[in-house]
This record gives sequence, C-alpha cells and structure tokens, in this order.
Amino acid sequence: MSTPPAVPSDLTGPAALDTAPPTSRRKVLAWGMWDWGTQPFNTVITTFVFSVYIVDDAFGDTNSTTTALAVSTALAGLFVALLAPVLGQNSDRSGRTVSHLRVQTWVLAGLSAALFVVRPEPAFLWVGLGILAVGSVVSEIAGVNYNSTIDQVATERTVGRVSGFGWGMGYLGGIIVLLLIYFAFIQPDVGLFGVTSADGLDIRVSMLVCGLWTLLFTVPAFLVLHDRPRERAPRVGVVQSYRLVWRSIVGLRRVSPSTVAFLLASALFRDGLAGVFAFGAVLAKGTFGLSAGDVIIFGAAANIVAGLATMAFGLLDDRLGPKRVILVSLGALVAIGIGIFVLHDGGAAVFWPLGLLMTVFVGPAQAASRSFLARLVPEGKGGELFGLYATTGRVVSFLSPAAFALFIALGAAVTGEENTQYWGILGIVLILAAGFAAMLGVREHREHRVA
Repeated sequence: MSTPPAVPSDLTGPAALDTAPPTSRRKVLAWGMWDWGTQPFNTVITTFVFSVYIVDDAFGDTNSTTTALAVSTALAGLFVALLAPVLGQNSDRSGRTVSHLRVQTWVLAGLSAALFVVRPEPAFLWVGLGILAVGSVVSEIAGVNYNSTIDQVATERTVGRVSGFGWGMGYLGGIIVLLLIYFAFIQPDVGLFGVTSADGLDIRVSMLVCGLWTLLFTVPAFLVLHDRPRERAPRVGVVQSYRLVWRSIVGLRRVSPSTVAFLLASALFRDGLAGVFAFGAVLAKGTFGLSAGDVIIFGAAANIVAGLATMAFGLLDDRLGPKRVILVSLGALVAIGIGIFVLHDGGAAVFWPLGLLMTVFVGPAQAASRSFLARLVPEGKGGELFGLYATTGRVVSFLSPAAFALFIALGAAVTGEENTQYWGILGIVLILAAGFAAMLGVREHREHRVA
C-alpha cells in the first residue's frame, strides 16, 4: 500500500490575516490604486468599448464575430489554467510577489496600448482578439499576485471592507477613464488632437489612453507594497512545479476539505461573473440596440452603481460573513438575467434598469469571494492559494463563453432568427445558478479555516 503524501507543514500554520499588523488608511488607499489603475483593461477593453468595437459589422457578421470573441475568451482561460499554478507558486517560493506584479502590470499596459493597431477590417479581427486574449492571461496572473498582497493592508476584522474598497476603487476608476475617452475622443465629431471616428481612430487612440492610465496610476501601490524574500529555494522544472501544486491540493484536501469545496464552487460562479462582464456590452449593442456611445454612458453609470454597492457590501461582509454576500448576489443575478432574457424585446428601456440592477450584485460577489479565501490563507502561502484560486477558476473558464456561444446556436436552431444573441444570456445564467448551488454546500469561513 502506498503512503499518502505528507501534508505540507506550511499549510497548517496560522492564517496570514491573524498575524497581520494594523495598517493605515493611506496604505489601503495606495493598495486600492492598483485596482483603479488596471481597471481600463476590464471596463474599457474587455467590457464596454473594445469588445463592442471588435464585434462590429466592419469585422464580420454579428454571430461570427460574437462566436469568435467567445472562442478567444475560452482559449485565454485555458492558458491561465495552465500557467497560474507555475507562476503563482514561483512568486510564493521566491517571495518576489510584488516584483512579479510590477512587471506583469507593465506588460498589461503595453498590451492595452498595442490594441491601437487593430483597424476596423476583417483582417484585423483575430489580431485584436489575440492581443485581447494575451492581455486577459496577463491580467489574471497579475491578479493572483495582487490578491496575495491583501495581508499587507488588511486584518481578519477588516478584510471584507478592504477587499470591497479595492473592487470599488476599480469601478470608480472605470467611470473616470470611460468618461475621459468618451468626451475626449468618441462623442465629438472631431475630438482632442483632431481625432475622428474615421478608420476607428477614436477607439484605437482610447486604447493608448488605457495603457498610459495603467502605467501611471498603479505607481502608488508599488510604493507601499514590498516583497517578502525567503531563503533561496531550489529551482524546479515545469513538471516538478505541477507535482508540488498537486501535493498542496492533496494536503489542502486533507487539512481543510471545505476550502477545496469553496475553490470549486467559486470557480463556477466567478466564471459566470466573468461572462457578465465579457458579454454584457456586446448584448447591449447587438440585442438591445444601444449605440457605442450609449454603451459607454451605460458603463459609466454602471460603474458608479457597482463601485458604491461593492464598498457598501464590503461592510456587510465583515459583519455577516462573505458566504451570505455571495449567495444573495448570485441569487439576484440569476433572477435578473432571466428577466433580461424574457423582456429582451423591450430594447433600451429594459436593458437600462435591469442592467444597472445587475451591476449592484456583480462586484460584491467578486469582492466577497476574494475576502473569503483571504481569511483562509496560511501565513506565507498567499501566492500559492490565490494561484489555485485562479487555476480552479480558469480550469472551467471555457464554460461561460462556451455556454454563451452554444445558446446562441441553440436559439438560432429553435427560432430560425438571424440574430439570436440574446439567447446567450441563458448560458451565463446557467453557470451562475450552478455556482449558487455549489456554494450552498460550502461552510462559512469561520468553520473551516486551514489550521
């Protein structure tokens, strides 16, 4: 009989937040500026501007471009699943989490600016989708390192509000950059520096602004966050890295099986939340008839609502626990998503109120998920567990884009309509509902801390 692998000793230590010293509001604000600074990739590029631009008729018919976007999103997710364990573990072993985060942030800024080359022609469809996919991978890996620094700015008593503050800062930063590019380049016939909509120049120049925004506004975070070097660890190959990750998973399953259950449940509902972001603006234009400018105005309003709601729910997170926040948010999103599908013929009059209501619950679910895991991370294991967090999420990250594309095809088969984009809503709802069901069986964080 084979001997089961030993539980890694550093999985049984005290939670990092239990030993975290009190911090200052100034440091929390600087930490939150990373969310603010990197938000253009999520808000402007992935959700409200570039994703809408890349599925425009100039690149091909609506169903083909939307399906191509879904495919590229799914492929990016699979690459994250493959890379996150190795890169997250490397940061954890070396203690150079912040150094890695800095480089990844600079690369993300460069990729954002590189979208300037994507002209509104069919030949540039996969160029744009390729850069977008690589950027998604870099953004996700950087997020692993960023999340693992939360113990530098929060304690067990404040992690909910700190996590919510970070997400809220991201949403509010998204408002500013959306309004900036809209009024400076997109809305005027002739914008700042003589930019017009000819050849998609207004959108393309906006991508340069996004890159510069990320480069500048993430500086405060790097002034207050610091590496925590460890004793020099021996270098390991890719195969050995995956073996070590597997050893940690097995050890975590033995020490705290409910933590593993949370990682799996959160993988499902986080993929559904990502689907809301990835395809929300696409639906706004292709199904509900909003113009590109209307989508940006909606995005600004949505970010105001989401930012304030996420900060408010962060306070509830600390008082009521993150599980309750997650379940309430997911339940509401499922109900609203079904409502949007049923009422899709109502156009903008339906999308505006229901879309804004949906943004109330997306951010709180994300922030509470991060704070849930942060409460469980043993000291010195932030990179590895948040790496597993990213990996489990991305292992199933093809589900939401695939479900979205599948339901579009199903809608076309059932209705015979040329544009059945709105059926994709049901694919997103299905993933969110699965995450809700899985989360019901996860015990509250107080009941299964790794210890």
